[in-house]
Amino acid sequence: MRALALALSAAALLAVVPPVAPTARAETGDIPRLTDDRGRALTLRGWNVEDKTHRGDAALSAITEKHFRDLRARGFNFARLLVFWDDLEPRPGRYSEAYLRKIERILDWAHTYDIHVVIDAHQDVFGPAFGHRGIPEWATRTDGLPFTPHPDDWFAEYFEPAVQRAFTHLYEDEDLRRAQADMWRVLADRFEHHPAVLGYDLINEPMGELREGEDLATAARRIEREQITPMYNRLADAVRAVDDDTWVFVEPTPIVGEGVPTGLGKVKDPKVVYAPHFYNTAMEAGADYDPAAGWIEAYEAAVTAYPKEHRVPVVVGEWGPLNNSLPNMGRFYREALASLNRYSSGWAGYVWCYGGGYCAVDSSGAWRVNKEQTAAPYAEAVAGRVLAASPERLVYVAGRGGATELSLPPGGRGWRVEVAGRAWPLTTVVAPGEAGRVVVRAVPGAVVTVSVNQG
Repeated sequence: MRALALALSAAALLAVVPPVAPTARAETGDIPRLTDDRGRALTLRGWNVEDKTHRGDAALSAITEKHFRDLRARGFNFARLLVFWDDLEPRPGRYSEAYLRKIERILDWAHTYDIHVVIDAHQDVFGPAFGHRGIPEWATRTDGLPFTPHPDDWFAEYFEPAVQRAFTHLYEDEDLRRAQADMWRVLADRFEHHPAVLGYDLINEPMGELREGEDLATAARRIEREQITPMYNRLADAVRAVDDDTWVFVEPTPIVGEGVPTGLGKVKDPKVVYAPHFYNTAMEAGADYDPAAGWIEAYEAAVTAYPKEHRVPVVVGEWGPLNNSLPNMGRFYREALASLNRYSSGWAGYVWCYGGGYCAVDSSGAWRVNKEQTAAPYAEAVAGRVLAASPERLVYVAGRGGATELSLPPGGRGWRVEVAGRAWPLTTVVAPGEAGRVVVRAVPGAVVTVSVNQG
């Protein structure tokens, strides 16, 4: 087992889980849309917002009102907010009121700028016991198995025996199950009525323990089926004990990124969102995008199987390469966005910060190369049934849920919006360099076409 674990670096994963052969474009019309409390079809466009560095009294201090002001100024309406169980409950049963107040302050900023938030219970390599963030040390059980850090390839640490065993105990030990459910009950009880909160992402990138002789794809499907699905049902029940309306987001293991369909079973809750991540192993290890490899097509085919079967919407919780300036990355962003827009109700890029690495913008606030492609027109909320949607054109049958709202990012030449059908206004112009939001009202039952063009 240890030899296998050491071989499973991020760069080597492709050898263990070969990509699924490219297939025809997935048919996605039978995946339902995410909706708001008025029944309008929502589209989420945004970024992850995080502070993985600070803890204790300084926890979440790297997140400021500027994050949300800048997101809205670029036309985005969504943030996936990372919170950490180890900060929330530093000792068993002792929840940090100061941490809850900090989360609430961030949510207040989001509400000020009309940003939907999903609260993500984040973990990387389980938690602080292994030098990361997430599940508290007091909830980490390793049975004395070894752990060797991999400072140049942190993802490989997931395959260390101690980390894998810690996941097994989290899934199987009754007291840890109860503690995790209690943690979610505290969060949901505190924030169920906050107007910025759209949903709860129950755990980030869950993993598990491989069995001797088991390949990674088989292990991932077994862990998802036998351990992660029951966990999600427990946590959904905990949320529903105090909050009967907010969406719950469930993730497969990260292995879905290699085009492997999930083994997740049904989560027995009426408001479930499937929330996979969209990362490619080779690109995460520094390689350029290879259009001929068929990775995007394989991922789309794999990731749409579950929401079709279980009739749940899709929101991709993280995506975006580390090195976005390589020669083929412009094409990657075009093709990735086209794919995401075909089947998902939204996505959150990784990550909204001001600097290098994964950051969306640099220290001056200017887009880092190719990431400006994420800012495009979209329909934030559609009051009716969507027939077709792209950045340039929306067609829908108007319903009775109120108004349809469009978001337009700052454009060098501005925007001209034209509406056809029994709807108004017929024309709207947004000035160059300004973000705009356009509200369209229509007669119920009318077929409405909204066209967006550069001014």
